[in-house]
Amino acid sequence: MNARLKSHAAHFFAVSAGALLLSWPALLNRYPLLYADSIGYIGDGRPLAHSLFLHRLPNIGAMRSEMYCLGIFPWHWNITPWPIVALQGLLAATVLWWVMRSIVPRSSAWVYLGLVAFLSLFTSASWYVSLIMPDILGALLYLCIYLLVFAREALSKPEHWAIAVIAWWATMAHASHLLVAGALCTLLAILLLFRWPPMRRGGRALAEVALILILAAATQIALHGYLYGKPSLNGNRPPYLMARIIADGPGRLYLQQNCAHLDWAICDRVGDLPDNDDEFLWADGGVWASASPATQTRLLQEEIPLVLATLRAYPRQQAAASWANVREQFGDFGVDDFDNNTWMEGSLESVLPGGLARYARSLQASDRVPSGVFTALQRWVVFASAACVVVLAWPLWRRRELRLLGLTAVVVCVVLVNPVVTAVLSSLDSRYQSRVIWLVPLLAVLSALHLLLTRKRTASRRLPA
Repeated sequence: MNARLKSHAAHFFAVSAGALLLSWPALLNRYPLLYADSIGYIGDGRPLAHSLFLHRLPNIGAMRSEMYCLGIFPWHWNITPWPIVALQGLLAATVLWWVMRSIVPRSSAWVYLGLVAFLSLFTSASWYVSLIMPDILGALLYLCIYLLVFAREALSKPEHWAIAVIAWWATMAHASHLLVAGALCTLLAILLLFRWPPMRRGGRALAEVALILILAAATQIALHGYLYGKPSLNGNRPPYLMARIIADGPGRLYLQQNCAHLDWAICDRVGDLPDNDDEFLWADGGVWASASPATQTRLLQEEIPLVLATLRAYPRQQAAASWANVREQFGDFGVDDFDNNTWMEGSLESVLPGGLARYARSLQASDRVPSGVFTALQRWVVFASAACVVVLAWPLWRRRELRLLGLTAVVVCVVLVNPVVTAVLSSLDSRYQSRVIWLVPLLAVLSALHLLLTRKRTASRRLPA
């Protein structure tokens, strides 16, 4: 019992230290990193909580994940964002502990801290832990799927339930998470049908993951039905698809050629449609930002008809534009989205009273976050890690290292599918790929560490007694 308590204490301090290591960009910045969307995530938590728990239904304007807003609200309480960083750091450190233990079960707390320190210093993991956004939860969701499908035997029952809850919340934290996780489950189902060795006994586990995703989708639908009077997966979101297809060109061309006989609200702006989705949605005087509530409702109603009509009229042109977006998004994983934003700065005081004065002392407020250096560093680390994964793939297959092969399938699928989902259905942004690319160095380090320790143990057994 004494040894078990010591072991639990060591694990607790290791995970706590790991969370601290993963939070160093916020500490360096002297304030949690913010993005324009962070204001909405922080500010929408209280009215959403009032609606759910006090049965008040104000005119909620939440355009992003309501479940992420609700999940972080008890941590910041519109007082300070620092506890959100602590929450995200603890979640990331804990999931990494479970993943490492599943691959290298006899590793020490020092080995774990070495892994976390590597990821923290040389990849984007720590930057998204320190950012008040749901971005870090996507990678954690995909690691949770790996744990539930390929490493169930390494988990205790409480850990199993904790991972299921984390996966459930992370799925709802961003619209792209559900889509990427669904594609990952589809790939694993195909591998199961073809009797891929790591999936030989994964049918029940995969069904459980699918159930978690379905439960998350059902929760979203029910919540949106309660808040907005109309059940949907999307909720109160802007027309991202309309903005994307117009920015790509074919949507704009279709409107220019057909608006003469269309009674659409978007046709009122056909003469000044932008070629950038951000300008369409958020710029002052932009199509969406400047529209009245009634016009916004009409634009949302016209979104899918426009997309379908454009695809019928210009399928090859849209396919070419989407493929170009995917290629650009796939290779764009810089850590460079942490500049000051004047709108964000002007809105911060309304969601965090007194926060503007503290934010003003941060590096981000004066555009001095050294993210450019770490962008270059991460690119070299990712390229080297990808080469390492390729080199080690054959030894892993020959040794039938089923868990590492399973983790490889998860990481490769996520890194390939994520840019497709984000670039085709939303916008081009370096943070979309950067928030998952750190899984490649994680896979490389775990693969090398496992093979190194395995060979070391094999060599020690061969020594004469």
